[in-house]
Parts: sequence; C-alpha cells; structure tokens
Amino acid sequence: MRITSSRVVQTIAAALAVGVIATGCASERGKDDGEGGDTFVFGAAGDPASLDPALASDGETFRVTRQAFEALIEHEPGGTKLVGGLAESWDSDKTGTKWTFNLRKGVKFHDGEKLTAEAVCKNYDHWFNWTGTYQNSAVSYYWQTIFGGFAKNESKDAPKANYKGCTAKDELTAVIEVHEPSANLPGGFSLQAVAIHSPKAIDAYKKQEATGEDDAITYPKYSQEAGTVAGTGPFRIVDWDKGNNEVTLERFDDYWGEKAGVKKLVFRTIAEESARRQALQAGNIDGYDLVAPADVKTLEKEGFQVPVRDVFNIFYMGFSQEANKALKKKEVRQAIAHAIDRENVVKTQLPEGGKVATQFVPDTVDGYSDKVTTYPFDTDKAKDLLKKAGEEKLAVDFCYPTEVTRPYMPAPVDMFELMKADLEKAGIKVNPKPMKWAPTYLDATENGTCDLHLLGWTGDFNDAYNFIGTWFAGYDKQWGFRDDKVFDAMKAAESEPDVAKRVELYKKANEVVVDYLPGVPISSSPPSIAFAKDVNPPKVSPLTQENFAEVSFK
Repeated sequence: MRITSSRVVQTIAAALAVGVIATGCASERGKDDGEGGDTFVFGAAGDPASLDPALASDGETFRVTRQAFEALIEHEPGGTKLVGGLAESWDSDKTGTKWTFNLRKGVKFHDGEKLTAEAVCKNYDHWFNWTGTYQNSAVSYYWQTIFGGFAKNESKDAPKANYKGCTAKDELTAVIEVHEPSANLPGGFSLQAVAIHSPKAIDAYKKQEATGEDDAITYPKYSQEAGTVAGTGPFRIVDWDKGNNEVTLERFDDYWGEKAGVKKLVFRTIAEESARRQALQAGNIDGYDLVAPADVKTLEKEGFQVPVRDVFNIFYMGFSQEANKALKKKEVRQAIAHAIDRENVVKTQLPEGGKVATQFVPDTVDGYSDKVTTYPFDTDKAKDLLKKAGEEKLAVDFCYPTEVTRPYMPAPVDMFELMKADLEKAGIKVNPKPMKWAPTYLDATENGTCDLHLLGWTGDFNDAYNFIGTWFAGYDKQWGFRDDKVFDAMKAAESEPDVAKRVELYKKANEVVVDYLPGVPISSSPPSIAFAKDVNPPKVSPLTQENFAEVSFK
C-alpha cells in the first residue's frame, strides 16, 4: 500500500532512472575475445558506505568489497558451512582462546605485497588500536561485536576488549588470541569487516582519520575513493564514480585461485526496484538483487533467471529508550508490539515463503524457541496498555530508510506506511523521519537517535549469537537500554563451549529477550535475485554472499 503522492514520485523516479541507464553503458556489456566476458553490470539497491569493509556494517558495502577482499575463513559457495579462505586450515586450543591459522602460499595483494602471518597480525593490531571516531560503534561496529573494545577504550560504553593479540609463528602461521572463549568464533573470522588488507595499504590508512560523531561522521578519504585499498580477492577496485553511482572493479590476474569469469565488474546503484527490473528487461544491466515479489513470475515468464535464497534473515522495528523515555516503560513497548499487524506486512510485502517473526532469529537457526512470549495484533489491547502506562498521547519519531531495498525489507517506504497506519489506529502520533540509507540512516540508527526505526539482519554465519548477541549482549546505543537479565542470558550462552548446551541457552536467551521486548521482530523473508538470460550466474547464498567471480556469459 502506497499513498498516492509517493506512488507518483516513485514512478517518475523509476522512469528517469531507466532513461539515464538506457543512454549509459549498455555497450560495455557482453562478450569479447573468448577469454571471459567483458563487463558484468549488477544493479545494486544502494550505495556502499565505504571501500574499506572494516568501517562498514551494511550489505551493500559488503557486496562490493567481498569481491576484492578475503577473510581468513570463508563460507562454502551457496551455503553456510565454514571453509578455508586465506587460511587453508585453522584450529583452536581446548579453551577456545588461541586460534591458529595456516595461510595459503603464493597469495598476493592487489598492490603486489605478499600475504604473510605478519600481514595478518598487522591488520588485527591496526583495528585493535583504533582511537577517536574509529571507536564509534557506527564505524567499528563489527570489531566491537566480535572482539570487544580497543587497546585503550575512550568511552565508558565501549565493550571490554576480548582481543589479546596476534603472533606470526612463522611466515605462514598466524596465531590470534582472545581473553575469553566466544560463540562468535570461529564464525567471526569469516566477516568482511575483518578481511585482510595489504600491509602497505594499512600504513596509508593510518595517515588518515575518521571525524565527527553520532549521525555526522566523515569517513577517511581513502575509504571514499579507489586507489588506496588493496585486498587479495579475484577483483580489484579501480573506480568509485559517485556522480553516476557506480563502483568499478577489474579482474585481478594474479589471483591465487580460479580467475574471474569476466574482466570487469560494475555495481550500479538503482534505488527503485521497478527501475532495476526495467533496466534488466532493457538489457542495460545483467542482474539485480531483491526482486519485488510481484515481479518474480513475470521475469521468469520472460526467460530471466530468478533464483530464491533460503530464509536466513530477520526484519524488526527497533526502539531507542534513550531517544524517547516513554519507551522505558514496558507497557509502551508491549502496546507498540500489539499495534503492529505483522501478518498483513508479510502477506502484502513479502514473497511466497515469508514468515511472521516471533523472536530476533529466523526459525532456520538452531536456538529458535517455541516458548517465547507472543504479541498478537490487537489494537484495543494496545490502547489499554498505553492508558495503563499513562501515555495515551504518545508521540514518536519514526525513522525509515529511502533509496534502498534490503533482503528483509523489499519496500521500506511501503512497510513504513503500513506500520505508521497501525500505530496511528492505536492512538500514537507518528512523526515520519525519512533518511538516505548510507551513511545517514545507518549512522542515525546505530547511534540511537531515532525513537523507532526499521532495520534487519542477514546472518553472517550460522549461529544464533550472530543475531541476538549482535544487539543484546550489553549496552548498545541503537537500543539504549540496560537490563541485567537480558545481558546475563547472553553471557551464559556466549561462554558455553559445548554446542548442544549452548543451543539450549540460546533458546532461553530468546525467551528472555522477547519478554523484555527491546523492539518488535516483524518477519523473515526469502529474497530473490535476478540474472539476464545470457548469464551463467553465481551460486546464490542464504547469507547474500554471492561471489561474482563465478559469473560468466553463456
């Protein structure tokens, strides 16, 4: 459901976008000399926030950087099983605090540097020694989530550092130590945010600073233009044309593994899904992500390839108790949960296979509980709870993203409008706060400046802690609450080394979180991705971690 004015604006924007594309780079596509296709153009839903994945937390950034940077551990193509990345093999001691990585031989960075254990340690020590704005959770989100704080924490809200150090045992053996065992490991070693950079590039990074705070952060220049960042991946980043919303990568011919099937890879931002679909149909792009549910069958009938990923995400409405003190009252949070018609959101906005969420993990992840508190749609009950809390005239600032589509959130504006209408029926005054996805919206939500906001999560690796531990293991500015019962439940699950016991603790933690209700879990969705008829597509990933080096033209 869209309001009329929104529909008109979006239709015009879609037409303009396709018009621009049609006059653009269609001649770049296709095949050339039999050594692999020339250029593969992919329609992205949003701009990347940074060319340095260590400074990012969003999927649009990682879609680009994943083609150029590799982590110590990766996931099997199309699956969630951990396999060797830059490390051929790895293991830990019995305590789970010392991790040994046996690196591949003959790996080169894009700038000619060699992969060594010292290079790996230089990366981890670089992140651990961040200061100033780099310690803002909007900038170093994943480092803090997986490894805690820094060599010297500058904020009382920064988590305790769990990273202890890294040692180069020999040229190709790196040993990373942490203070306490963590459910985030070894999965955390597979994150793009800790992908390995050239030591020469690290030296250049140290000469630049991120500045600002909250939702007014300025990222370092090297992360906003090509030329400095250097990884080991099958492609290297050669240009970021912000005027044309394009990032261009070229095949790295000294890549240690199988060479990419195309010579050039272009990510072109086309914010409107309808414009991305039309660009594919017109032959101006070779693929795009997050196909609108209504378009899947149409594209398939026209001969396009539209594989569907497995469900591995969660979509939620988040509350910031620091931004709006009324949200500290449990009755208010419960009222909002009862006010939202989640079944309607799933029915009208998600593809076939979408599900109403009862907790902050999808039911495909071990640790999902059948015993959580439920909050069925009930407008009258929502009104009663607001009255009980003395908040019958509650007003909220409700932030939502523009110029983006996410796997868990196919149409942010439409989903916002549905929930806004639900809240208003319960007597809540809603002040809409639209924001551009990157970096404005991401920074604002991460820093807890929105009363209500819409976000979600696609799992980084197959462990329930990667979902609930990401948000609720301790104080997080996004949510702005402190509750020992929640934090203790997370700690118990994180520190349990026995996997079977840990899964049971995850179930209990899910029950504790949903009872406290820091936000409202809305839904899970199986996102589609589309490719042209003449493309041999990559294996699609439930983690949305497609490797575009697998792409070629038929």
